[in-house]
Amino acid sequence: MSESILTAAALNQYLNQPDWRVFDARFSLADPMAGERAYREGHIPGAIYAHLDRDLSQPIVPGVTGRHPLPEKKHWEETLKKWGLHRDLTLIVYDDQIGGIAARLWWMLRWSGFSKVMVLDGGWQAWVANGYPINQDIPIPGSSAFIPEYHDDWLVPVEEVERWRQDPAFCVVDSREAIRYRGEQEPIDPVAGHIPGAVNLPFGENMTSTKAWKSVTELHDRFSLIANQASADRTVFYCGSGVTACHNILAYHQAGFGMPRLYAGSWSHWITDAKRPVALGENP
Repeated sequence: MSESILTAAALNQYLNQPDWRVFDARFSLADPMAGERAYREGHIPGAIYAHLDRDLSQPIVPGVTGRHPLPEKKHWEETLKKWGLHRDLTLIVYDDQIGGIAARLWWMLRWSGFSKVMVLDGGWQAWVANGYPINQDIPIPGSSAFIPEYHDDWLVPVEEVERWRQDPAFCVVDSREAIRYRGEQEPIDPVAGHIPGAVNLPFGENMTSTKAWKSVTELHDRFSLIANQASADRTVFYCGSGVTACHNILAYHQAGFGMPRLYAGSWSHWITDAKRPVALGENP
């Protein structure tokens, strides 16, 4: 596939290249330490573990932030240096959740100025199914002095989301499952529903029945309707906490429409203010 998705066969071919780095982002909301335990039991050789809560988020402030707020830049930059990253590396990310967590790291690395970042097609399951090598060695990367060049224009604050949702020249996209978007079921957040005016494109529908990423043509067809409504810089994605929205952002980008925006706080941040409106059912 193209620049944002890499097959297991291709990674296996280039695995020992000195300018490639692999990241294991396995994580379970039900058990936040499960992914790291699984990593220690076995992972792609050379892979560095990236923990959603510890590395890719900052602590929640109840009533103020969403469930996975982006880390403060100072903390994130320390993480990047700890991982020994520099600008010329090719970075590959995988998880075992159809790319839902890996896409968050993909987006954060791209946001930080890395240009060669890809998600492993089929994730951990595809690697194992192909019988490619696994080990338990924990890499110790040397520190670096990498200084990010952030694409902060890729982020949309809540005030802008409030304005965009009411303007037909913009597009607000909810990435959660349809049943949560409609407010029929809400297993995680205290308020059900969606941002009024948002359309629903569940992130899981970027995948085939075999849990591989759909082709560029299929993804182009999927996002063409909203791409015809608004340009990438006028399109913002959100989800429950700013994680799986990145899956849709990756798919939209993979389809060739450019890099859209992210409402990082997402639904769990939107509902921290009771004055913000909530919609139920389908978007009229």
